[in-house]
Amino acid sequence: MTEIDIRLTRYGSRVATELTASALADLSERYGGEGDSTPIEPGEFDPPAGAFLVAYVDHAPAGCVGFRTFVEDETTAELKRMYVAPQYRGVGVAKALLLAVEDAARAAGRKRIWLETGTAQPEAIGLYERCGYARIEDFGHYKGYPDVRSFGRDL
Repeated sequence: MTEIDIRLTRYGSRVATELTASALADLSERYGGEGDSTPIEPGEFDPPAGAFLVAYVDHAPAGCVGFRTFVEDETTAELKRMYVAPQYRGVGVAKALLLAVEDAARAAGRKRIWLETGTAQPEAIGLYERCGYARIEDFGHYKGYPDVRSFGRDL
């Protein structure tokens, strides 16, 4: 079994910047353009309004995820920048990150968590469905795009 160490990290840190750049490059390959043009302010991931987590495997950064408080509803967390480096996929990093970000959002008083993904990410959709997420009405930056898929679950 792979040992995964998940740490709270500043969104603007070197490791977070490198992982999010890789995440955006991956999304760009899948969807074109810059990958994700959702406006993000680094402070949105600062506790208690948010959190940004990095997973390490054998002391190497393996993936990341964050949540920020949904502007229209302070009881809702919005999951952002979920990413696992290709060499660490399939060993439980994504699920560990998802559980950790849910715990962080719950500890910050959020009652539910929402996210946007898309049809070019079938592995992400599968993960969310296996972890109890259900389709919700599309919201946010990509609302109305034909390939967007929004999911949520109560915490």
